[in-house]
Amino acid sequence: MSDIPAFPYEILWGERVLRSVANLTRQDGLDFLARAPEVPVRTHVTAFGLERANEALAAMRAGSVRGQNVIVPAAA
Repeated sequence: MSDIPAFPYEILWGERVLRSVANLTRQDGLDFLARAPEVPVRTHVTAFGLERANEALAAMRAGSVRGQNVIVPAAA
């Protein structure tokens, strides 16, 4: 195996990525949710308004997230 090239760690640890998961169709989601009570699927979601996005990120950094944090747009 070859060596991994050296680079400053601040590049690695300063990395931030926001992702959206959208690899299924709407019907796939509806079918899944219809079957969820049979499994049962237990979800844990904490919604944060966009103005609280930094709080959501801080919770992730602290390891205090149970389930998934979700950023929602501000109410119109």
